[in-house]
Amino acid sequence: METEKIVYALHTFERKVLPVLKEIKSFEKIAEKTGLQKVEVMRALQWLENKKLARIDKQLKEAVALDENGIEYKKKGLPEVRFLKSIKQGPTSLKTIQEGLHLSKQEISICLGILKSKAAIEIRKVGEELVVAKTEFGEQLSNKPFPEEIFLQKNFPAYTSELKDLDKLAFENLKKRNKIIKLSIAKIINAELTDLGRKTIEHGIDEKNVIDRLTPEIIKSKAWKNKKIRSYDVKINVPSIYGGKIHFVSQAIRYIKRIWLDMGFKEMTGNIAQTSFWDLDALFVPQDHPARDMQDTFYIKAGKGNLPKELVKKIKSSHENGWTTGSKGWQYKGSEEAAKENLLRTHTTVLSAQTIAKLKKNELPAKFFSVGKVFRNETLSWKSLFEFIQVEGIVVDPDANFMHLKGYLKEFFAKMGFPDVRIRPAHFPYTEPSAEVDVWHPLKKQWVELGGSGIFRPEVVKPLLGFDCTVLAWGLGMERTIMEYYNISDVRDVYKNDLKQLKEMKIWMR
Repeated sequence: METEKIVYALHTFERKVLPVLKEIKSFEKIAEKTGLQKVEVMRALQWLENKKLARIDKQLKEAVALDENGIEYKKKGLPEVRFLKSIKQGPTSLKTIQEGLHLSKQEISICLGILKSKAAIEIRKVGEELVVAKTEFGEQLSNKPFPEEIFLQKNFPAYTSELKDLDKLAFENLKKRNKIIKLSIAKIINAELTDLGRKTIEHGIDEKNVIDRLTPEIIKSKAWKNKKIRSYDVKINVPSIYGGKIHFVSQAIRYIKRIWLDMGFKEMTGNIAQTSFWDLDALFVPQDHPARDMQDTFYIKAGKGNLPKELVKKIKSSHENGWTTGSKGWQYKGSEEAAKENLLRTHTTVLSAQTIAKLKKNELPAKFFSVGKVFRNETLSWKSLFEFIQVEGIVVDPDANFMHLKGYLKEFFAKMGFPDVRIRPAHFPYTEPSAEVDVWHPLKKQWVELGGSGIFRPEVVKPLLGFDCTVLAWGLGMERTIMEYYNISDVRDVYKNDLKQLKEMKIWMR
């Protein structure tokens, strides 16, 4: 009964190929015997293997085929053979031989070298002309084919693993010559029946009384009444279909934005190109800080930026002596020219500074986030990129405290798949207290650093907002956060142009 079910589920291609496997194993010969196209035979064999009716064996072999000179020499004969046969009784002029055979100078040189090495000819100069004479051994050679000539008459492609002794020698000689043979790697496919396949054949495969496809004509004429309709095979393997989808990084960005929006945050946006004033000065990063060097920052040569005059005075004073914040500042003389330098933003915290500068007291409390690209002049490695996405957030609220900061971070990372968050002391120029944010990696069984956080210093907040107020802040690396979900161990692989990765990457479903 099981065999009968198998028989009536066979596709037309399978019905033609299966009986042939009883006698023929070679893929090429199966195609020849059945009259099917090679792609049809391949499909049939794969389907039969899925049903455990046949086994497919694939091997890679070095294949020999004729190149352009080899094709010509197979028709006309090898140059050295034709050269030897063209020498009549007694010495013959080399010029006469060349003109009679229409050989190139290169081919003549090859002929002379090969025939001289075989002791088949003698060469001497008569006056100003070279003449060639056939030796006694050469006479014998001209009456029987060269091994190389026999090799060229083979059916190609031939396989190096199947060559016999004389063929191997001929092959090695021809391989050294110009465009006679060429090598490639060929995939050899053979198939054989399984025990179940043999039983199926013994049961009998009826091609005539099976309807493979119902048509309106068959239904109208009722021809189906006396025939068996092929059953569908719902277990058969089908090709994977990759529909269009959003890039997995863009999916993650959308998801992250939704987390913050659901928590009542508003999105901050702004330019990638910024002045040093907004990117660094406004965040209380001193102008002699190492991070501002060319080694860490991408500066833009063209032009200088415009600065908000009143705000510049406050922030410059904040750097130099602390202004009215109660701080002593950094105790150096600030430069407005340095503040005007344009750069690619090194963090999205620049957006936080610009957002705070626009806020009014009656708009508090307020919460903002951004997910945007930042640029740092870092060496590319498995854990570092020079262009990456930062997840930024601020909460401007006089009643907020450090526990609120930890709560926001725990809520965010829990929705990203990391329920355990650790805050540990750190140092950043624009926050006090400052903290690194670690999450517990469930597979690596260790803490992994994913970003920095803290409370903005008065030297940052008071000049921008006009009065001191608690501002919780954090900046997180997005790529490192999503790598585990996508099973990526090298951060560079997040952005590699690999179509296979893009097709097979799972959809973000946190």
